[in-house]
Amino acid sequence: MELWELIAREQIRETFTRYSTAGDGGRLEELVAQFAEDATMEVPPQGPTTGRAAILEMLKGSAASRPPVVFEGQTPILRHFTTNIHFRSVTPERIETTAYFCAMTAVGPDHWGRYFDVLTPTGERWLFAHRIAKAEGWAPGGWYDGNRKRNLGLA
Repeated sequence: MELWELIAREQIRETFTRYSTAGDGGRLEELVAQFAEDATMEVPPQGPTTGRAAILEMLKGSAASRPPVVFEGQTPILRHFTTNIHFRSVTPERIETTAYFCAMTAVGPDHWGRYFDVLTPTGERWLFAHRIAKAEGWAPGGWYDGNRKRNLGLA
């Protein structure tokens, strides 16, 4: 493995971390800064959203629709954990990854699934050019379930 690849892999891990910590902290502008200007994000079953401004609006809609579930007196929290980042294809111009995620609220696991990503170099960083965040399961009545139902017109 060459030095540029080691550096790229570590920069991509940093992009993943910045994405999750910004989102969990409600700093959506900071989260969207982890995407290239013309990036696309998909959160099935919704269709793709392209461009930082459009991704920001899509995320604002989800975040505002329902606060995380809490027990009485607790602070609402949402924490995403990402693991098993697999570097499927690596070139100096483009890196494809997959990873598992689990999101926790104060009452436990809320939703989980996989990320399918393409990252490209932008300046000194590697940013998401395309991200699919595919939930594979969720807690009935939880934060994600409520947002999913709202987006599907079921709530």
